[in-house]
Amino acid sequence: MEHPGFRDRTEAGRFLAELLQDYAGRDDVIVLALPRGGVPVGYEVAEALGAPLDVFVVRKLGVPGHDELAMGAIASGGMVVLNQQAIEAFGIGEEQLRQAVQREYRELQRREQTYREGRAPPTLEGKTVILVDDGLATGSTMRAAALAVREQNPAKIVVAVPVAASETCDEFRDIVDEIVCGLQPRSFHAVGVWYEDFSQTSDEEVRELLARASEHAGARR
Repeated sequence: MEHPGFRDRTEAGRFLAELLQDYAGRDDVIVLALPRGGVPVGYEVAEALGAPLDVFVVRKLGVPGHDELAMGAIASGGMVVLNQQAIEAFGIGEEQLRQAVQREYRELQRREQTYREGRAPPTLEGKTVILVDDGLATGSTMRAAALAVREQNPAKIVVAVPVAASETCDEFRDIVDEIVCGLQPRSFHAVGVWYEDFSQTSDEEVRELLARASEHAGARR
């Protein structure tokens, strides 16, 4: 019988943490959550593993007039990953692309400042980085995150999500060291279908969870 899905992101995070127990109690592990929806999931994972939590901001580059379609993504550190197929299919010009990148980069910087509240981004070199989101559909934003994290020379990159399209999971096997996909439903449709409560996570919630995780990490030291 197929898994019925999750009540909310908190339950999904606890479910995912069970699958990541090999990483518990290690001082080389850091959990990076993709805001906003990945943060409540990542918080539960970090708590269960006794690992620090931070955000890794990624912004989708929407096709003009079809914002739900990704022509690429931009990640923390300014890494841009493009979907050449979409760019060619929609005849996106260089100027359109440049404007989209600039617009999303401004939003990315705003979010980094909002979420971090002056804290410096974590050092990832030599670390085992667990990248967490609330699910994978096309995987374009997570792909950008993984490639941007790779630039910082971590020892290992693990992508972990509670639910995903199985073909997307397979695509990640060549990009990261380990992919952990909790549920891989036969008929996937969309990430939100697998949550009873898939309401949007607010900036305030993200800040609150990061502050709480930081307090707990300080207490563990």
